[in-house]
Amino acid sequence: MACGRVFTVDEKVRTNDWPDILLERWSDEERATPGWIQKPLACDFIAYAFAPSRRCYLLPVAPLQRAWRMNGRHWIDLYGERRALNPGYRTSNVPVPIETLMGAIAAAMVL
Repeated sequence: MACGRVFTVDEKVRTNDWPDILLERWSDEERATPGWIQKPLACDFIAYAFAPSRRCYLLPVAPLQRAWRMNGRHWIDLYGERRALNPGYRTSNVPVPIETLMGAIAAAMVL
């Protein structure tokens, strides 16, 4: 930016188009290692992209994580969790519909 402010962006890319955004609840479920939605991040935004359609959502981290704190338990009950097996660990993600998540982020910005 012209004022010298620097914004940092983390990237998440999905190889298929989906109607939801996966929020990583546990990075390592067995060890209870928090995923990126629950832990402090060193970035200002997450660029969440769907490769086939080339759609990308620029998600502000602070409101996104506040939306999770406000709605996470309800979303888990409503949408369930998707687990991914990786060598030596298993992640747990919550698939939140895009429109639901965007509305929750907007609501999280109102104090």
